[in-house]
Amino acid sequence: MNNPTNNYTDREKSWLTFNARVLQEANDENVPLLDRFRFLGIFSNNLDEFFRVRYAAIRRMSLETNETEKILGVPAEQLLKEITDIVIEQQSESLRILSEIEKKLENENIYIINEKQVTKEQETFIHDYFIQKVSPAVVTIMLNDLEEFPLLKDTSGYLAIKLTMRSADASNKEIRYAVIEIPHTINRFVVLPTNTEKQYIILLDDVIRLNLESIFNIFDCDDISAHMIKITRDAQLEFDSDLSKSLMEKISNSVKERRVGEPVRFVYDQAIGKDTLEFFLKGMNILSSDSIIPGGRYHNRRDYMNFPNLGRYDLLYRENLPLPVPGLSLEGSILERIKKKDYLLYAPYQSFSYIIKFLREAALDPKVASIKITLYRLAKNSQIVSSLINAAKNGKKVTVQIELQARFDEESNISYSEQMQTEGIELIFGVKGLKVHSKICVIERIEDGRVKRYGLVSTGNFNENSAKVYTDVTLFTSNVEILKDAAKIFDFFDVNYRVHRYKHFIVSPHYTRTRFNKLIDREIINSLSGKEAYIKLKMNSISDFKMTDKLYEASKAGVKVQLIIRGICCLIPCVKGLSENIEAISIVDNYLEHSRIYIFGNSGDPEVFISSADFMTRNLDARVEVTCPIYDLEIKKELIETFEIGWKANVKARIHSADLLNQYRKRGDEKPFRAQQEMYNYYQNKLDVIAEELQ
Repeated sequence: MNNPTNNYTDREKSWLTFNARVLQEANDENVPLLDRFRFLGIFSNNLDEFFRVRYAAIRRMSLETNETEKILGVPAEQLLKEITDIVIEQQSESLRILSEIEKKLENENIYIINEKQVTKEQETFIHDYFIQKVSPAVVTIMLNDLEEFPLLKDTSGYLAIKLTMRSADASNKEIRYAVIEIPHTINRFVVLPTNTEKQYIILLDDVIRLNLESIFNIFDCDDISAHMIKITRDAQLEFDSDLSKSLMEKISNSVKERRVGEPVRFVYDQAIGKDTLEFFLKGMNILSSDSIIPGGRYHNRRDYMNFPNLGRYDLLYRENLPLPVPGLSLEGSILERIKKKDYLLYAPYQSFSYIIKFLREAALDPKVASIKITLYRLAKNSQIVSSLINAAKNGKKVTVQIELQARFDEESNISYSEQMQTEGIELIFGVKGLKVHSKICVIERIEDGRVKRYGLVSTGNFNENSAKVYTDVTLFTSNVEILKDAAKIFDFFDVNYRVHRYKHFIVSPHYTRTRFNKLIDREIINSLSGKEAYIKLKMNSISDFKMTDKLYEASKAGVKVQLIIRGICCLIPCVKGLSENIEAISIVDNYLEHSRIYIFGNSGDPEVFISSADFMTRNLDARVEVTCPIYDLEIKKELIETFEIGWKANVKARIHSADLLNQYRKRGDEKPFRAQQEMYNYYQNKLDVIAEELQ
């Protein structure tokens, strides 16, 4: 690997390899059937976002440069073609998996039927359902006589309709085209009534197909055909330079403009007629050079994430109820407990309710003077926002830094911003040119005439919905020094030109890269000096080449590097002379691995950090991120132990490698070790030990 470009895996291909791991879960016969549907939905949803963001960015690169722009030595246009080829192969595999799951569901007396398979009784129900529920929501557009082709949204699925008019001249029949938007306000899966043990489901698409004659009854047709199509558009936000407009107004306008973004992918039912396909491609100005992907009868398979459970909990993963955090109570004062020591919450193994309790208590406590918090992505009907409004109504000074440019959450965050502003909450809209991705909260309480701070530092969003499926750690602390640094972050939001010095936090964009380099350098020096040296990193992605090179340097110096990287991994491990001391795995399972935990050996006295930042260029150089040291010895030990649990994984762990084959990790004759279940057992065992000690 003398050529530097061969030292890295292409970021886009690595991401597609991650999504292939999601598809592996859908294909895994050990995964409960209905959860396999969920993984198919996640795969599809991930792919939509990939095309809207990453594929679109490379496409712009290929169009905007006069020279042939290269990415790791590959021309952008060639990379786009390679991506499309990979996606076509993955789509084909996903269709095979979908068909297999449907067949296995039939063994469980669950049948997904189409409009040609319904009984007379079912047809009557479906027709009534269509008239009452579907028809009022259906948008149908006749296309032939329009001067301009209508805009198709990239969040919707459509039926491309071909009407063949009745005519005495069989060789010259009039053809009309139409498009039907499949309503997204109605559940995609319609459960049909039944008097037997068999359960039947029909997709909304087929409900519409069954009623096409009703929709087009004013036309004298010989034949009506309907095939699903789907378009994906460039999701980049474009901001105007009008100084008279507020940032909120600019982002709001830009989000509206996103719906007319350039098409980057067109997916169609491969059974569609050639003439119909050409009509739609021409009308939508989709070129042969764009990503045109043949697919199956149904698209927008992200909807399978919400496939009805039908009361069949035996076909779903067993739900592990979130556990309590030892020492913390949802009944007594949480602030009084945090005053005495730090606590760690690891969601979803432990209950996110402690974070809500933390804010609810602060909202009511007469001694609390102020609350400051950063918000990135929020739940629908957010209890976090409700708690902050409650605090403002109780006279607390509430300051919220909300990131309006959190991708695909812009509209939601604008709506929450307007709601909070109305309630008197002071809003900060970040730092020009930088997204605020840190997750911190600081409460100031007046105790004995002095200000006492309490706070949260988290690896994940303050979002009670995502906390059910994202693994994240949150530190509850009253550590004076840590919270002094946290307060400086909010000062930086107020006065952006003043760069603060932090004694404990590692803060992007000013210090993270430099500090991590120093931490790695120390391990290198220790290794060369014959001391114990290791680096253990758990993160979502590593794509920054300079940080990758630094880890290669550590490997060459003999530092043992263990990486648990869920998603993109541009680093290539286990290459002789380059990375032979680096191992890297990815865990994809029931929960989305999202916590970022960094451990540096430090010659037998390990330093442990939690962080909002991955080793990606944007996190290091173009966002406000916070990496927090862990000083509490019990919590430090806990985080090291949880890392080791992940590292032992041999059931849902795949090996990162240059060949991108997603090979499952094997551990010889060792027993199967499913890390996420073992993590839950770890926290359950902690509670059991405490219970035994109290007896």
